[in-house]
Amino acid sequence: MGTKKTPWTAADIPDLNGRTAIVTGASGGLGLETALQLAEHGARVVMACRSAEKAGAAADLIRAKVPTAELLFVELDLASLESVGKAAVRVHDEVERVDLLVNNAGMLSRVRSLTEDGFETTFATNHLGPFAFTGQVLDLLRAAPAGRVVAVTTGFASKKEAPIDLDDLFFERRTYKGFQAYAQSKLANVLTAFELQRRLNGTDTEVKSVAAHPGAAESDFAQNLGPVLTFLSRPSLRWVFRFAMQTVEMGALPTLRAATDPAVRPGDLFGPSGFTKGYPILNEPSAQALDPELAARVWEASERLTGVAYAL
Repeated sequence: MGTKKTPWTAADIPDLNGRTAIVTGASGGLGLETALQLAEHGARVVMACRSAEKAGAAADLIRAKVPTAELLFVELDLASLESVGKAAVRVHDEVERVDLLVNNAGMLSRVRSLTEDGFETTFATNHLGPFAFTGQVLDLLRAAPAGRVVAVTTGFASKKEAPIDLDDLFFERRTYKGFQAYAQSKLANVLTAFELQRRLNGTDTEVKSVAAHPGAAESDFAQNLGPVLTFLSRPSLRWVFRFAMQTVEMGALPTLRAATDPAVRPGDLFGPSGFTKGYPILNEPSAQALDPELAARVWEASERLTGVAYAL
């Protein structure tokens, strides 16, 4: 399924009974839709979220549609390495294996700020936190028959050249620009997703590392983009961007395909058929995203900053 003549849809998700999936940022937007579809197809879903209250409300929404859903909440603040470590311990306490890890959570800060670890907030939340969390649950992914890690990136980082300065990742010397910081963090996501697959190649594991981007979806992420775009993203005004945007249900499909399609190959990237919208298809990453030397340098910096070394 999922050919040009027959688009891939949520109906193509296989039976996931017996599988455990972790979705970060599952309390709203694309993460909630991803968690809902995984639960609807039988997976036990670990909702790894910062807010217990929001996660509880999201779980209620899922159970209203899927009364049999098996859901577990794990508190996870990706901006805090301490929280990431505690969440990884909690996951180990609750499950014996992880079949799917969807690193969905992300944010964009319009004003430069630092985390408790001294990292620029956007880069810490979008990249360093997910990098550290994945490394600390990798043994559970390896315990699954065919574990899979999905890095949710953005089309601007995965298909276009994006700025990254390994000597100034936290904008200590450069003028801080929110979109530039966001693009840098998401490029780091896709670089390390492909680097993880390179490091998995040749090992005694069936774990696959893949990537996906949603295009431009009508999610609550617009709240990060400033007062004008936040105003224009209100439901009553979404027609302004309708020509270039798609629903949350459509926006989640590339991630869901990357996570569940049996035909997915190691190192694949899925995104909409158009740059911002469309049914999910295999995308061609940018040359920058595929640069193994750049990826190795980002990986080394990520290990050094987080203190997490992957047990491969």
